[in-house]
Amino acid sequence: MADSPALTAPLPPNEQPILDRLLRIRDALLLLKQDKSTYIKSRDVLLYYDQVIEQIQLLNSVRANRRLEHTRVDNVLDDCFQLISLLFLTVGRNNEAPAAYSMASTIKRLLDHLKEAAFFSQKDLESISNTLDKTQESVDRGKDTYSPHLMTLLDARLEKCRHLLGELQKDLSFLSPELVQTHETLVSILRSTSAANTRSKFSESEVKSFREQLFTIRDSMHQETFIALYGSPPEGQHIVKALMERCLKWSEIVLERKGQIDERFREPYDKLVEIRNQLDRLTMTQAWSLRETDLYMYQRRLNRIDESRVDGNFVDAEGNAADIHSQRTLLYLIRRSYALIYGLLISSEPVSEALLPIYNQLQTLRKCLMEVKESGGISNVRELYPYSMKLNSIDNMRVDGKFFVANDIPEGQGSVNELLAQCYDLCYELRAESEDENSNTPTEKQR
Repeated sequence: MADSPALTAPLPPNEQPILDRLLRIRDALLLLKQDKSTYIKSRDVLLYYDQVIEQIQLLNSVRANRRLEHTRVDNVLDDCFQLISLLFLTVGRNNEAPAAYSMASTIKRLLDHLKEAAFFSQKDLESISNTLDKTQESVDRGKDTYSPHLMTLLDARLEKCRHLLGELQKDLSFLSPELVQTHETLVSILRSTSAANTRSKFSESEVKSFREQLFTIRDSMHQETFIALYGSPPEGQHIVKALMERCLKWSEIVLERKGQIDERFREPYDKLVEIRNQLDRLTMTQAWSLRETDLYMYQRRLNRIDESRVDGNFVDAEGNAADIHSQRTLLYLIRRSYALIYGLLISSEPVSEALLPIYNQLQTLRKCLMEVKESGGISNVRELYPYSMKLNSIDNMRVDGKFFVANDIPEGQGSVNELLAQCYDLCYELRAESEDENSNTPTEKQR
């Protein structure tokens, strides 16, 4: 799972005891992740976090004169931190430093692939930049709470991400504002064509419609040049023109292959389609079905396929490189899967899985009340009874203002209580509006 090279140095004898302990910790974390019979508690996660930090301290002491060495210990250590990071999200401690580890690793993978693909939009980079800022804030807040060993590791990862992001931002800095919208459209067409290429039923008409859009954009050019409103060519012509040619060539290849992958690469293709589809389904049902630690196995499977490439290329059993269609198709599926994991991570709620059922009910309730308000309110206070009864039933679950599960007070109390208060406020507003309206309406006797 590490961002490190696939080849590792031989394991020195003095690192074997550390590896053995880390393997036991990883096994325990996997068991904790897989146990769905009860919710995960903060104290269980912190116990393993402390054990991993202890092994890092031992590792640093035995590597005093060979800091840059990379052995199997580092790979297992990365697995442990990935699991601990996802467990922090599962228990609702999203804004604490250890939770940043998985996000930083995912962003690094995503940026690597965006750089390799050589096409991305400003919106992509803005989203990643904002996430990096929030992640950095979490890390900075944890400097006095968590081990300096973890802080050093996180700072190094975030610095790598910022360096990569800066390179990509520089590439788009040559794009003039007049061409931004055209560039965004072309990025969307290229991605949509790739998505159509990987569907179970290939739609030739869909890809042809994308080509029609490309022809329309090309026809808007004047002598193969995009012209600004004031009549002169805006900067960044080479970026947009190269992307348009790439879109046209790719759509031509996709139409020719009709979504059929080279049989030599059928196995990784099927695996990647399955991962992409499962992650897609999770994005639709995340609030009700996702345990953040479930993302670990997707990350692991993706990384293994990604790291199986030779000099950036997928190769068959005989070592022959994939053709352009297979190569781009497989890389699209990997990039799309990393992007879906990124989306699931940033939308994770800072609430323990123990409180998620209540939190999700309140979110649904708030959404319903907002829709009632936006559609004109209520005509009679009786229409609020179902909402009020549900709110009261949830409110009655609190003891001294807290939601207990067994004898524990799960993380995320503030978020749930805030959501409960918002629902009450909406009910009060709807009731007040209804009473005001009814009091201003003349009765039959007054008329």
